[in-house]
Amino acid sequence: MNEQEELIRNYIAAYNTFDVEGMTTGMASDVVFENIQKGKVTLRLEGIEAFRRQAEEAKAYFSKRTQRVNHITQKGEAYEVEIEYEGVLAIDLPNGPSKGQELRMNGKSIFRIENGEIVHLSDIS
Repeated sequence: MNEQEELIRNYIAAYNTFDVEGMTTGMASDVVFENIQKGKVTLRLEGIEAFRRQAEEAKAYFSKRTQRVNHITQKGEAYEVEIEYEGVLAIDLPNGPSKGQELRMNGKSIFRIENGEIVHLSDIS
């Protein structure tokens, strides 16, 4: 495993344990985060502080969440990570699933890493 893959796996391990500080370790101060669903950007954040605030808020949505890495493919400075996701909602979502409901999906995350830091992260489902 190279340093970039270790950085990615550390981010995912921190995500799984709701460790926002661990998630932001290794991120550039001007990191860009995007959530993409069905080909549309549903959330775009710029900067580590915006990412940190959103990650802290998102902790309240789930009582449990797990990302499992199926495969990592390097494409230049980008790493495409195939993910299996499972989560249990801690709250009722407006017009959506209810508290206690299990969510399962497959998706991918694309990490762009420059100079040993995550500069761009896209979560795609």
